Amino acid sequence: MLIGLDVGGTYTDAVLLDGQQVIKKIKKPTDNEHLLDTLVSTLDPLLDAAQGEKLERIVLSTTLITNLIATKRIEPAALVIIPGPGLNPNTYDYHVPDTYLLSGAIDYRGREIEPLDQQNLKNCAEEIKKKGIKKAAVVGKFSQRNKKHEEEVASYLKEHIPNLCVMMGHQVTGRLNFPRRVHTTLLTLATQANYNSFYTEILKLLKKRGITAPLYILKADGGTLSFELSAAKPVETIFSGPAASTLGVLALTPEGETSVVVDIGGTTTDLALILSGRPLFASRGARVGDRLTQVRSFATSSAAVGGDSCLEVEDGALKIMPYRKGPAYCLGGPCPTPTDAMRVAGLTELGDEQKAIRAMEILGERLKLNPYKTAELILDKTAERIISEIEKMFLSWEQEPAYRIWELRQKKKVRPHNLVGIGAASPVLLPLLGKKMGCNALIPPDAEVANAIGAALAKVNLRLTFHFDTERQFFFIEENGVQEKNTDVKTLADAESYAMNRLIEEGKKLGIAVDDKPELVYSEVFNMVRGWRTGGRLIDVCVQFPTGILKQQEEGDH
Repeated sequence: MLIGLDVGGTYTDAVLLDGQQVIKKIKKPTDNEHLLDTLVSTLDPLLDAAQGEKLERIVLSTTLITNLIATKRIEPAALVIIPGPGLNPNTYDYHVPDTYLLSGAIDYRGREIEPLDQQNLKNCAEEIKKKGIKKAAVVGKFSQRNKKHEEEVASYLKEHIPNLCVMMGHQVTGRLNFPRRVHTTLLTLATQANYNSFYTEILKLLKKRGITAPLYILKADGGTLSFELSAAKPVETIFSGPAASTLGVLALTPEGETSVVVDIGGTTTDLALILSGRPLFASRGARVGDRLTQVRSFATSSAAVGGDSCLEVEDGALKIMPYRKGPAYCLGGPCPTPTDAMRVAGLTELGDEQKAIRAMEILGERLKLNPYKTAELILDKTAERIISEIEKMFLSWEQEPAYRIWELRQKKKVRPHNLVGIGAASPVLLPLLGKKMGCNALIPPDAEVANAIGAALAKVNLRLTFHFDTERQFFFIEENGVQEKNTDVKTLADAESYAMNRLIEEGKKLGIAVDDKPELVYSEVFNMVRGWRTGGRLIDVCVQFPTGILKQQEEGDH
């Protein structure tokens, strides 16, 4: 049996599956102040329903980190960068007011070609201390080849600024592209404390219940990561919730379908695209706002609009605010929300009708509308806001190589016409979205817990990133820190072949089925020139088992 658990900012969903059959499903409001209580009340009924049957694994997804970023509720941090020569730091705007540039340089092979300027570093530390900043990201160019400068800076800052939390770029990613590494490090730093709190609560629950089944968390690309490893790289789980939505729709719709996934929750609306049964990937990595990262991800978007979005009237106009203050007014919350409008419009029986009407009266007095016209306006505005996000995402999706290939196969320029709605508010809002967009609006069975189903059925996979130096006849694996000599790898083809075979070996040790052929995530080669000849190569190769959902056993299989 499998358990899937999706911890959202508004609701926590959980399912117990036997194969692909839903044995029991639970949907509970998320109490972010007492998360452990929410998890216990959600998980316990599933354990009871399992009746002592063996749990094969538990997979979690969460929109908590996504919600923090979407609603901009993250603590500010200082950014300390060591860009080295050849990169004008003024070319990039990292959107960090407290950015400090340090002298010093590491070359592409990891050799120090310019030491750190100690006075420069001292001045930087004094400024950060003076401003009372509690977090700092330290990122140097080519730090993934030599972490010396990053560690020197981090050590100095922590020594001279008590209780400063420091995150270094080489800890987060080993890929080239300095600006993306900066963004990825900043996001990791911004979300780590919240994620570690979540991680601690989960461990308490498992210990309390004596659960020994393997525990995984869903990544942004639909793959899984052991919970222990995820604490070091929470950035990998930034779009865990949208990935669960996408896998949930894959599980709940006929194979090979093309659909726009619309997951309307209480805090955010998550969007994704499935083309002929295959989720669309973001070829350049996850985009958070206007920043590209090095997180491999489905091409998803998370908009700060949901059933519990706070509603206000400013200068006589209705405003949907990008945050949630609590549950809907009809459920005892502090402010009017789209959920209250749904209740007044007779589209849901959730909450107290009189309180919902009062919420509409509060807004209607300033809009000069009666409660029912106010509710109609709110639903219309909410739908328009979501449609605007879908249109913006299509502009982004249409630039993806995989989308263009899919379009060529259709032999005409056409957009997908199926909207598949999941999440608490989807049954109410999706028909309105479909009508306005001229699309088929589909709500699959068990749509309200689709994220949890997607998490439960996510394939357990493994990713390994290899860094080869052919001149030194040496390589290391980023994920597990393994460092070994190797005399066989001389070309990019050699490296890719070696990485694939090593992945299969490591997968067998972990009990991962190798039914699917491993896939190449990326590979890069850099020639080192001595005089007029190539002296060696630096080769980076990332491979993994494909992501996706577990298929139901065919009849007769054992």
